[in-house]
Amino acid sequence: MGTLTYDSKLVVSFDDRVLAHLQSVIWAKLRRGEYFAFTWTESSSSGFGRTSVWISPSIPLAFEYFGGRPPRLNGAWVQALTKAANSASGLILVPEPADPLGQPAQGA
Repeated sequence: MGTLTYDSKLVVSFDDRVLAHLQSVIWAKLRRGEYFAFTWTESSSSGFGRTSVWISPSIPLAFEYFGGRPPRLNGAWVQALTKAANSASGLILVPEPADPLGQPAQGA
């Protein structure tokens, strides 16, 4: 499990594979100077149901990974996450689709 740290205050855990895909989408949007909302569902053990943050180039973000090797990115999933990020509701974690190169989808 890796972590996403938002504004040096909020730390949330995601599977390394999920985190790598989120990082790809978030960095791409920030490079273009785009602002957007990011909403995710928390586990019931955390006491929260859902968290939503505003992502902008002026707010510090850190991505920390448990594993040493970067996961192979599924282009179809990056595309689906980007589509969500470009929508009015912002980036949400959508299920990983099958890779168009024939690789089966992995759990999100």
